[in-house]
Amino acid sequence: MKLKHGAKAALAVAAAAALVVGLTQPASANTRSTVVIVDSNVFTSLNASTPDHNLVLNNNIAYMTGIGFNYYDNRPVLVPNTTFGTYKIISRTPTFKVKYTVNKGRVWSDGTPITGVDLLLTHVTSSNQYSIDAGLGDPDDLKKKPAFDSLGYSGTYTSLIKGITLAPDRQSVVLEYSKFFPDWELYAPGVSPVHALVALAEGKTKLGTNSNNVANKNKFLNAFNSKNTELLTKIAKVWSTGYNLKEVNEKTNPLLLVGNGAMMVESVVKDQRVTLKLNPKYNSGPKMSGIEKIVFVTISDPTAAAQALANKEVDFYDAIATADSVAALKKINGIKIDGTTQAVYEHVEVRSGAADGGKPYNGPFAGMTQRAKDLRQAFLLAYPRQEIVDKIIKPVNPKAVVMNSLQYFPAEPNYSKMIAASGMDMYTEGTQDQRTAKALALVKKYFPDAKAGSGSVKVKMLFGAPSNTRRAAQAALVKAELAKAGFDVDVTPTAGWSAFLADSAFDAQFYAWQKTSLTQVGNFSSYKSVNSDTGYKNARVDAIIDELEVGNYSDAERYSRYLEIEKIMAEDAVSIPIFQWPGVTAYNENLKGVDPSPLSPTGLWNFWSWKY
Repeated sequence: MKLKHGAKAALAVAAAAALVVGLTQPASANTRSTVVIVDSNVFTSLNASTPDHNLVLNNNIAYMTGIGFNYYDNRPVLVPNTTFGTYKIISRTPTFKVKYTVNKGRVWSDGTPITGVDLLLTHVTSSNQYSIDAGLGDPDDLKKKPAFDSLGYSGTYTSLIKGITLAPDRQSVVLEYSKFFPDWELYAPGVSPVHALVALAEGKTKLGTNSNNVANKNKFLNAFNSKNTELLTKIAKVWSTGYNLKEVNEKTNPLLLVGNGAMMVESVVKDQRVTLKLNPKYNSGPKMSGIEKIVFVTISDPTAAAQALANKEVDFYDAIATADSVAALKKINGIKIDGTTQAVYEHVEVRSGAADGGKPYNGPFAGMTQRAKDLRQAFLLAYPRQEIVDKIIKPVNPKAVVMNSLQYFPAEPNYSKMIAASGMDMYTEGTQDQRTAKALALVKKYFPDAKAGSGSVKVKMLFGAPSNTRRAAQAALVKAELAKAGFDVDVTPTAGWSAFLADSAFDAQFYAWQKTSLTQVGNFSSYKSVNSDTGYKNARVDAIIDELEVGNYSDAERYSRYLEIEKIMAEDAVSIPIFQWPGVTAYNENLKGVDPSPLSPTGLWNFWSWKY
């Protein structure tokens, strides 16, 4: 999944200090039931399942306010959540079927019973065919978005899952696959408060009675079964845009806050903090151990965040690590520090076309002509990855290396074999001076007067908001080195930058991918034509991704497919990794139970175990 950090640089120190005013009391009170967490992002939506709001903080809030059939622990192993429900294979032939059952007595935060009906929305937001049949639009239509602006479409679910059936007792659903798939456990249907969605679609502004809620659930079921375009379209509008809130207060419609997680959103102060409180009716997952309130406070600058931890204004720091912030953390008394690499890597992408539904792209890298490929290759050759690692990442993790595979992390068994065979080593061969000279030679083929400082090729780079210290430092190194190859890279930061990933106004961009699960297709689904933000379209890459989304392969068979994709992408010069993220989690030494995971949500995965 995309990791869209919007953090900042030097100017954030003074501003960030003001953001934690008013939080000193909860963080240092004698009654230890509140955890204050630093986050470098700002909150934008209660629904993180739409393309524009699939952001780290939004996902963290969603994780704490909702829970389903399983979750990853810190090993990382997928753990069945038997408190919520159970699942089992009920048929292998002639078709593969899995039954998911919600335990009786599970309730939403408004007291409404959770049933199998609440599992059906996943099919609506993940099945292309259902969307088409229900008159909600074709998710693969390049000109018009479907009614549900969902990240779930056009993937494994659509390719493999034939249908979903509600059991007569309404506590279970059965997913039917076209064939067995090894990652089947990861496609458990999510749980959604469909009664609240119906009420919101009808314009209601207050929580309903139990009888109202049951009636609304039946309305949804009827709409689902009959493919009622009118009602489903109204629900889709709420689902796609109604949860996009930057503030939550007493005026907020309480129907938007219905969840089944351990925590509920109590308030959101725009661009500053999100406060969660215990859900008094929570019975869907692991029991809480004593924490009653969790506050996410936005502090964009890592060094300022570390200072807030030192001042006892916050309890938990799980943010972008910089040399300055780590040095500051090591000087703080009364905290514990967990350092590790995360399942996250920074990468640079070069635009080759328009994203589906986007405006045409006519920049220097457009298309698959030799000229376009040469200029993209020149850009990537001159990209100072080693300098970035040496100056920005090694001060945090001395063992850091330039990453050279889009699929494997450096510590994984197949990494060395991959980088020796994929062709990506063209971007590490020789010294940076030699690579930059090669880049300039390529540029001169099309711009004969190009030289260091000529600015012959204008490139607009997307990388983050003004507040992101680490990314601003990277951008400065990129601009300086690319100038030697005849490029003029505009590295002006962009507020709200993650919303512009598919914008054809930008020729290149760098940010991070974060693994949230261990699927067979891995990170490559993001390079599928229908998903690519940078307009990359390669029929063979699409075909291999299709195979990985539905196949049952051995490790060797997966590797051969990964290798073929990486070879193609190295040749097309559309994306290269930069480094694996160094992780640092620092927290109040009195806060027990913290045990970070490499997968998202990293240090927060077992928040229910925390206690003072």
